[in-house]
Amino acid sequence: MQITVLGAGAWGTAVAAHAARRHPTVLWARDAAQADAITAQHSNGRYLPGVPLPSALSVTADFDAALAHAGLDGLVIVATPTAALRAMLQRLPVGSAALWLSKGFEAGTGLLGHEIAREAAPGVRAGVLSGPSFALEVAREQPTALVAASQDATLRQAAVDALHSTTLRIYSSTDPVGVEVGGAVKNVLAIATGMADGMALGLNARAALITRGLAEMTRLGLALGAQAETFMGLSGLGDLVLTATGDLSRNRRVGLRLAEGQSLGRILEELGHVSEGVYSARTVHDRAQALGVDMPITRAVVAVLQGEWSPQQAVQALMQRGARAET
Repeated sequence: MQITVLGAGAWGTAVAAHAARRHPTVLWARDAAQADAITAQHSNGRYLPGVPLPSALSVTADFDAALAHAGLDGLVIVATPTAALRAMLQRLPVGSAALWLSKGFEAGTGLLGHEIAREAAPGVRAGVLSGPSFALEVAREQPTALVAASQDATLRQAAVDALHSTTLRIYSSTDPVGVEVGGAVKNVLAIATGMADGMALGLNARAALITRGLAEMTRLGLALGAQAETFMGLSGLGDLVLTATGDLSRNRRVGLRLAEGQSLGRILEELGHVSEGVYSARTVHDRAQALGVDMPITRAVVAVLQGEWSPQQAVQALMQRGARAET
C-alpha cells in the first residue's frame, strides 16, 4: 500500500515512521528546510529528537508529489492540528481515502473532523484515527492501540492494512462522532487534571476529575449522536486517562504550569508544540451550551484560560456546586 502522511510534527513523523517499516511511505513537511534536515539526519530533531527514522521513509516539501504517491488507491493520513484540517482536505482529489489524526473542534465553526470533511471534501472517503498514544512511544515502536473510525468499511480496513502490527494494534469503529468527541474533550480535561496535580490536591481529586470528566465527555457525545459504548473505549476512557496522567501530555503540562502561576502566553511559548486543549476549550464549551449540555469542568478550564479565575478559584467553584445524583 502507498501511504502519504501530511504534516511532519511529532505525531505525523511517528506514524510515518511506523508505516515506512511496512509500506512505501512519503512524509510531507510544509518547510523545505525541515524536509531536507529530516532526510539528511534520518531524524526529526525538532519534534522527535534522538529518535532514528527508517531510511525507507521519503520526506518531501512538494505537496503535489506527496499526494501523487498515494494516488486514489493508497491512503492519505492528515497529521495537522485541527485548525489546518479543512485546508488539507480541500486539496485532496475526489475519491481519495483519508484519515486524520487531529483531535479538536474547529475554531469559529465548532465543527468536528467528520463535519469539516462533509463540508470541505464530500468526495473524499474519510475517517479518524485516534486513541491513547504519545508520538514518542509510537516512534519507538512501543506497544500502542488505536481506533480507526469511519462509516466506510473499506477505509476502516485500509487503516488496519496500513498500520496494524505487533507493536501497533488498530481497532475499528463505526462511530466517528464518539471517537472525535473523546479525542477533543480529553485535551480540555487534561488541563484540569494538570492544574489539580500542580496544586497538589491529591489522588482523590485526580480520580474525581477523570471520572466526572468522562461523564461530561459522554453527555456531549450523546447529544451529538455518538454511541455511549465508544466512551468506554480507546478514544474515550483510554485517551482521557493517558492525557490526564501521562508526563508526556502537553495539555497536562499546561495545567501544571497554570497552577504554578505562569501566564498562558509564556506557557505556550515555552511549550513549542500545539496544545489542542487550549484552542478547543472555548469551542467545546460553546457547543455544549448550544446543545444544553452541562460541562462544569470544561467551563472552569475556560474561565482559567481566559484569566477570569485562578486555578484555586476554579477548584472552589467546582467543589461548591450543589449535590446531585451521579447518573
